[in-house]
Amino acid sequence: MKYLIAILFTFSSFTVFAQTESILYTPPLEEGSAEDVGMSDERLSRIDEMIENAVSENQIPGAVALIARDGKIIYKKAFGMADNEAGRRLQTDTIFRIASQSKAITSTAVMMLWEEGLFQLDDPISKYLPFFGEAQILDTFNADDTTYTTVPAKNQITIRHLLTHTSGLGYGVIDGDDRFQMIYKKAGVTDLFTTEDITIEESVTKLAKLPLHHEPGSKYTYSEGLDVLGYFIEVMSGMPFDEFLRTHIFDPLGMDDTWFYLPRSKHDRLVTVQRKDQNGNWEPYPVTFYDPNYPRTGEMTFFSGGAGLSSTVEDYAKFLQMYLNNGEYDGIRLLSRTTVNFMMQNQIDDLFREPGRGHGLAFAVLTDHGERSGGRGYAGTFDWGGYFNTQYFADPNENVIGLIFKQTQGPTGDETGWKFRQLVFQAIDD
Repeated sequence: MKYLIAILFTFSSFTVFAQTESILYTPPLEEGSAEDVGMSDERLSRIDEMIENAVSENQIPGAVALIARDGKIIYKKAFGMADNEAGRRLQTDTIFRIASQSKAITSTAVMMLWEEGLFQLDDPISKYLPFFGEAQILDTFNADDTTYTTVPAKNQITIRHLLTHTSGLGYGVIDGDDRFQMIYKKAGVTDLFTTEDITIEESVTKLAKLPLHHEPGSKYTYSEGLDVLGYFIEVMSGMPFDEFLRTHIFDPLGMDDTWFYLPRSKHDRLVTVQRKDQNGNWEPYPVTFYDPNYPRTGEMTFFSGGAGLSSTVEDYAKFLQMYLNNGEYDGIRLLSRTTVNFMMQNQIDDLFREPGRGHGLAFAVLTDHGERSGGRGYAGTFDWGGYFNTQYFADPNENVIGLIFKQTQGPTGDETGWKFRQLVFQAIDD
């Protein structure tokens, strides 16, 4: 595919200025008082108690939480441990593996290029990545030797399908269907993260040859579609994916602690992924199908658009605030207000797996039914989380952001995600 990048580079070289100066100016996030933005300090203290109880009851080793409203950070606290065995405590600037929170950032990059007029969302991905060819759906499967047969799909995978997890692609080792776990493993598709010497182009090229779960656009299946789009961004921009994110999103937003692979100067701020041992004590998570130390070791060549980034609560809050500002932050416009508006609309009707939520072009979005369930925000609130137990939400109606980052794997009894969100909204006092 290198030849395609070369061909497209001249065509797309003007994307160097995908972000622009804005005629509007919204100040960057800064610390402020809860009272000044209509929130109660007394009610916010309930969050302290909730997280402290979760740590003392051994549900989590620790957490970092941040709340912002009206562009002011009014709550930023760290609780518990970053590494229990090492006796290292969490700090508010601790760096977490944000895993699937990478997806919204990749989606944003796609939409920045879409605003350049380079493609339409309902274009087939094979128009730009020809190795995808004609889509095929899995028909029969033999578990003894992992051979299978396929039938041609009626529709082709589009860019919109990849953004909304309706393409029919799966997710390899974490796929809910054992057949696809075996198919992806045999094909050598790289899932989530790796310390090995492989590129996103190599993995996506393998993925493109595999069968789909279902007809594109007919169902919601969580997938590696954002990894495909990470490589698509390289092709359309003529830049390495990590460089595109650095120059067009991270630097303009001041997200200096957000990386695929951490600079050595930031290594000691990375939290340890922990699990409970058989006695209920916290221990570092071992190497399984991935090495949890991937952000600071290995070949550092795999830029996963769906799961590869690490960040801090404050960095990610800046990203969310840009969306609450309708695409602008600190005088720089990444996306038009009109683009943000349709990105936040439910793109998949009732296909989403959870009642009360739909899926836009970058985030899950709360529906009217979800608003009525209580404690989750107004309809239009957007959210997601990450594989290592990080969560966030942002409510455009209340102009409030909440993030709570932990770093665990396996069952722990953790309920801080839903409790934190509910307690943020009860603290609004205006």
